[in-house]
Amino acid sequence: MLITFQSPAGADVIMFGEAAQKLLQILGKDPQDHQGIVTEAQLPAAISALQAAIATDRAQAQPEPDDNEDAERPRGMATPVSLAQRAVPLLDLLGHARREGKPVTWRAS
Repeated sequence: MLITFQSPAGADVIMFGEAAQKLLQILGKDPQDHQGIVTEAQLPAAISALQAAIATDRAQAQPEPDDNEDAERPRGMATPVSLAQRAVPLLDLLGHARREGKPVTWRAS
């Protein structure tokens, strides 16, 4: 399943279902809904929630100071895509929508 986030304020953001559903949950939306809207009034709270989730994800991704530097960790293309990496395009779209006073909708296909 693909979920497409759209707004007249910016380019579409397309994601696979599981990642998009996680982001919808962060935005305070029902991840099981096949379509919905983040209204202009909801944008500030949605942006704040997404920024907080990105900050948390980045903080958790930092290696512990006592980690063994030689530990077998995935590197390069083997590194999993983080929540923060997936969320940034949506955060950009939400920011453009807020500045232009436009809503953001999503639809699953």
